[in-house]
Amino acid sequence: MTVPLRQRWEAAQRRCGFGRTLLLRRAIAAVLVGLAAVLALVPGRAGSADDSVVVAAQNLAAGTVLEPAMVALRGIPKQVVPDGAARVPSAVLGRTLAAPVRRGEPLTDVRLTGSDLTRAISTNPDTVSVSLRLADPGIAALLRPGTTVDVVTVGERRDEPVVLARGARVLAVLEAGTHTGERAGKLVLVALDPVAATRVAAASISQTLTVTFR
Repeated sequence: MTVPLRQRWEAAQRRCGFGRTLLLRRAIAAVLVGLAAVLALVPGRAGSADDSVVVAAQNLAAGTVLEPAMVALRGIPKQVVPDGAARVPSAVLGRTLAAPVRRGEPLTDVRLTGSDLTRAISTNPDTVSVSLRLADPGIAALLRPGTTVDVVTVGERRDEPVVLARGARVLAVLEAGTHTGERAGKLVLVALDPVAATRVAAASISQTLTVTFR
């Protein structure tokens, strides 16, 4: 009995469709196997646990004194934990930010004012930090951590500038205080040798200070 031409055509189409489906399934399976192999080779993917680090709970400005509501603990993969990251909130509470931080950013030792930041910026082991107020906010706005400046004041004759310290490294630029009786101007934290730092600290009590860029 002869099979009608139409039936033979439909049977051939079904066989072709089945063959294409089978090839597609095999191709997808091969891709998935390859992807699994690649993921298995990625460092830290298999069996890696997260480390808890202290992060900013909100956007924070330079000069902010950290309070409990401003920080949080967050788990992040070990391989991306930055050096010097704080592991417990008590390590940062009451400390002052040396630079702005974004919400979710891990808080590290060099983000906070103190000896760790001074050592990170200066190569001189005897370097200390000293603060000074700049009356001109325009100059303060140009300063960034790591900028090298000379600290200048006016002499007894008002037209005579006096260089108090050369080669000071800026550690942080903090917002002006709001306490009653506190002098206006942004507070700049700089790194200097002990002798120059003492000279600048004494002058800042009664004199107007500014900086020149190197």
